[in-house]
Amino acid sequence: MTDTDFQKSSADNEFIAFLVNEHEFCVDIQYVREIRGWSHATPLPHSPDYVIGVMNLRGAILPIIDLSARLGMSASDPGKNHVIMVAQVGEKTFGILVNSVSDIVQVDSEQLRSVPELNSAVVKDFFRNIIVMEDRIVSEIVLESIIPEFEAEAA
Repeated sequence: MTDTDFQKSSADNEFIAFLVNEHEFCVDIQYVREIRGWSHATPLPHSPDYVIGVMNLRGAILPIIDLSARLGMSASDPGKNHVIMVAQVGEKTFGILVNSVSDIVQVDSEQLRSVPELNSAVVKDFFRNIIVMEDRIVSEIVLESIIPEFEAEAA
C-alpha cells in the first residue's frame, strides 16, 4: 500500500492521542479495546527490557509493553497517573503503558504526512504517518511493530 492509498483510506479516521515522556503519539482507534488505570504487572524473567510483565484481564494474560522503553526513550516508572491501553492487532492482544491519554482526534487526509526519510529503517518500522494539526504534530505508531512476532506468539 502506498502512502497515497493509505491517506485516501484514512480520511476522517479517528485516532487516540497519548503522551509518552512529554511526547505526543497516536494510534488508530480501531485497535484500542479499552483504556484502564495502571495496576501492577507481574514481571517475566528473561523478557526484553521494554516488557514490564503480564497482567490478567478478565482471564486473558496480556503482556504489558512500556512504550517509552520500546521507542528507545528512558524506561517508565509506572505510577497511579499512568494508563494502559489494551490493543488488539489481528490475534494479538497486549497492553501499552503510556503516561496519559490526551485526546481522540478526527483526521482528514490532508493532515497526514509521510514520515521523513532519516536513513533509519527503525523509524519507518515504528511510525506510519505524521499528523499535522493546527498547534501540534503527532506521530502515528505502527502497533504491529510494538510487539515483535516472536513475542506475540508467546502472548
